[in-house]
Amino acid sequence: MSLYFKYFNVHLKRQMEYKVSFIMSFISNLLVFFTYYYSILCLFNKFENIKGFTLYEILLTFGIAQFGFAFCEIFFRGLDQFDDMMVAGDFDRILLRPRGILFQLLCEDTSLVRLARLHQNVIIIVIAIIKIDVNWDIYKIFVLILMIISSIILCLSIFIFAASYCFITIKGLEFRNLILYSSKEIVQYPIGVFGKSLIIIFTYVIPFAFVNYYPLLYILGKTKNNMLVFSPLITLVYLLLSILLFYKLLKKYKSTGS
Repeated sequence: MSLYFKYFNVHLKRQMEYKVSFIMSFISNLLVFFTYYYSILCLFNKFENIKGFTLYEILLTFGIAQFGFAFCEIFFRGLDQFDDMMVAGDFDRILLRPRGILFQLLCEDTSLVRLARLHQNVIIIVIAIIKIDVNWDIYKIFVLILMIISSIILCLSIFIFAASYCFITIKGLEFRNLILYSSKEIVQYPIGVFGKSLIIIFTYVIPFAFVNYYPLLYILGKTKNNMLVFSPLITLVYLLLSILLFYKLLKKYKSTGS
């Protein structure tokens, strides 16, 4: 961890060299993220609920999903830019270092301007917790914390899967955008409000339903299945599979010659 913080300190100093640019980027991230939040508010000006989910219940789902994406975009930015590293030949440099490859990729870049999105998500989650009609106990608090952690784990897994895909195609931009950004749009609502095909995809292919839908049903008292408390742990299996796939496809890597 000490090595990671040394990397982080380097990225911090680099990005703070141009303070005005950093502040303007920070503000723009605030405004962009506000459009997502505002679209949900506009929707509930017309509807009192969506398939039984109220505004603040959906905001809790939204906040948890977006928190995971924002966290990974801040601290694991290197994976998000992996295709560019391969084309530029920078990945060959990483292979020569006596450190774990995935660890180096996680340390490769940090986007601190996205702290704006992380802070906003924390505020939204806190407001939603206060406003929703739930009798909180130690078990529901535990599930909520597990949902937030598993959101980070799942988003990290998606980043690793997208990086793995680059070993096959070199440039994995379209695949990454399809998986990452379409997921961000859909999972800001409880998966149960969508059609059967999307429910299947986001349960068994990209298991966001186990992060912010099935555990939410338990918190809201919409189900009596107590096993849903542990459903976010499935993301650990997903993370393991993504790591195994990355190292398996790494064996097929050939330098781009850049």
